[in-house]
Amino acid sequence: MTVPRSSVLATTLALLCAAEAHAQDLQDRPADPPTAVEIASPASDEQITFSTDRLEYDTEADVVTAVGEVRLAREGNRLRADRVVYNRRTGQVVATGNVAVTNPQGDVAYGDSIELTDSLRDGVVENILVVLDEGGRLAAVRGTRDENGVVSVEQAAYTPCPVVDQEDCRPKEPSWKVTAVRIVYRPDRSRVYFSRPRFHLFGLPVIPLPSFSTTVGGGSDNGFLSPDIGYSRANGVEVTTPYYFRLAPNRGLTVAPTVFSHVLPMLRTEYRQLDELGAFRLTGYITASRRSDDLVVQQPTDRDMALRGYLDGVARYQLSPNWSASGSLRIASDRTFLRRYDISRDDRLRNTARLERIDADSYLSFTGWAVQTLRVADPQGLQPIALPEIDYRRRFADPWLGGRFEAQLNTLALTRTAGQDTQRAFASLRWDLRRITTLGQEVTFTGYARADAYHTNDTLSTTVVNYRGNEGFTGRAIGAAAVDVRWPFIGRFMNGTQRLIPRVQLVASPRIRNLDIPNEDARAIDLEDSNLFALNRFPGYDRFEDSSRVTYGLQWIATLPGVAVDAVVGQSYRLVDRPSILPEGTGLSDQFSDYVGRTEVRFRDFVSLTHRFRLDKDNLAIRRNELDAAIGTRDTYALVGYLRLNRDIDLANEDLRDREEVRVAGRVQFARFWSAFGSAVVDLTNRDEDVLSLSDGFDPIRHRLGVQYEDDCLRLGFTWRRFYQATGDARSGNGFLLTLSLTNLGR
Repeated sequence: MTVPRSSVLATTLALLCAAEAHAQDLQDRPADPPTAVEIASPASDEQITFSTDRLEYDTEADVVTAVGEVRLAREGNRLRADRVVYNRRTGQVVATGNVAVTNPQGDVAYGDSIELTDSLRDGVVENILVVLDEGGRLAAVRGTRDENGVVSVEQAAYTPCPVVDQEDCRPKEPSWKVTAVRIVYRPDRSRVYFSRPRFHLFGLPVIPLPSFSTTVGGGSDNGFLSPDIGYSRANGVEVTTPYYFRLAPNRGLTVAPTVFSHVLPMLRTEYRQLDELGAFRLTGYITASRRSDDLVVQQPTDRDMALRGYLDGVARYQLSPNWSASGSLRIASDRTFLRRYDISRDDRLRNTARLERIDADSYLSFTGWAVQTLRVADPQGLQPIALPEIDYRRRFADPWLGGRFEAQLNTLALTRTAGQDTQRAFASLRWDLRRITTLGQEVTFTGYARADAYHTNDTLSTTVVNYRGNEGFTGRAIGAAAVDVRWPFIGRFMNGTQRLIPRVQLVASPRIRNLDIPNEDARAIDLEDSNLFALNRFPGYDRFEDSSRVTYGLQWIATLPGVAVDAVVGQSYRLVDRPSILPEGTGLSDQFSDYVGRTEVRFRDFVSLTHRFRLDKDNLAIRRNELDAAIGTRDTYALVGYLRLNRDIDLANEDLRDREEVRVAGRVQFARFWSAFGSAVVDLTNRDEDVLSLSDGFDPIRHRLGVQYEDDCLRLGFTWRRFYQATGDARSGNGFLLTLSLTNLGR
């Protein structure tokens, strides 16, 4: 009979494919690995202990045959099989039928048959599957293991991914695997070596790879990390291929060159170190590209080639149970580098160094910091440099009335290269006494005294007059006394409880020399629910709210099954009618303040809503309207943030300009491992709200949309980003990013 060549070819290909699939079967085998419970270890390494259902002994050939649930153990190596033939003359052990061998490290080798020496350490395995104790598995039609535990397999596959569905325990194809002509596992190095490998994603062959090696388990070693591929309008197509150098178990260096299609390459390096006292990280970027220092012109003409870069570092060390040191470093070569290369959208970079001592009753810190501005038309010479700021606080008991004292010593020196310099020192003492009356009222008495000393020079370089203070040395004394009364009422409400808490506070303070003092840290004041009952509603130390006032409010808290509500509203009234230093539009400039409040609503872990507001005392116009909402689960959710400040602030107070903005973000899991995500920021400010605003009432700032696949072995994502604002050579436009992260490979 003649068989067509096409049939022979098809049959041959089918057999080859079947053989390859069988050779690379990564699924679990029906045999259970042998354990120490099943068979005890021998008394010495020269002995073999075993158990079996039936034992046969050929005295002439000196061959022992064990049949039925055979267990062997020697030198920490354990074997189980349906049948084992042991030749005592040659030391050869042949196991067949549901074979499983476990070594002292916990690795398990499965096979149809295994030929071993009597040490049970080295041998040849047919239809091998090796499950590594550190994570991952190897499969091949044939493999060997030598006496050192090195496993070599041919026409093999490797994956660190689960091969069983966690929900229904059914076998599944791993998310990714690597097949190779030869794979070698070195347990002494916890490393797998691949020769002529191919990468398979979701069961499909994707990319042929050069020969490489990777670690198994949670360790790290030298090697390439997962690449990043992206596109931006300013730089074109970009490809980043990081390489990691393992310098020590606690130290590592990552070198990541990025190649662009439109501009010269960029190099990023990152060094990390961890020891018994703490850790630090230092990242640096460097490249050469054309830039423009004219940040206002949309199409700058002055474009010179320059060396550009950025340094970013953070460190923290716990020197003792009480002492710690920390710091951060952020320095950019120019104002547009971070935005041009999409590294950060921050408009100010803060550098800090701090030494702290903390115990149960005291706090001491030595701090220095400096700011680099990246804002348009914001002179660097006006940015402050603080060196040093020293703050000491100590709490101690009141031996007379049973209250609590807190003493504070503080000093600060601010220097500007082209602006006002200020030095400040003060000492303060605060006393608090809390008592509960027989009617359940919570009464808190507070006394506060402070003495300040200031020195400043070059005050005329500060454009806002109220921020300058007097040239030279100036002293100031501050005093305040307060009584705060809270009277909680509690009762049943629906199927839960409710609390109604009226609150009244009386604060008395004499006239204070505020305008004689420079204002460095108390500029952005606004009446909110968080500072309504504060002793001083200015945010810093340089301004202290004088005059006497009474503040009153009401808080309602309801706790129901699955629902929690917390709402507060309040107002204050100044008892004197002398002019206030509080700016118009802050809600505090008149005798009666505006109304402020906050409402928080939570429904289980599905809905979280926070609303803050300020209403004009005269016409109930909304001066502040802020909403933050989160709805959904961890897998599918929506985030919405809205802020509108309509305070009619004087333009001289540049820290308090009105604005309107909306922020949205969300994630939808549309399949078990698949999700779509997005976010956007839109500027809703118009000229009626801020005459200096360039927005037309709906001006998108940026948005992001993407899709991602993520399981416990693989993360694959694609993101589209668009930036709508251009600054110098940081152009507006679209950007795309493709990310791939694999367990135990390039991570």
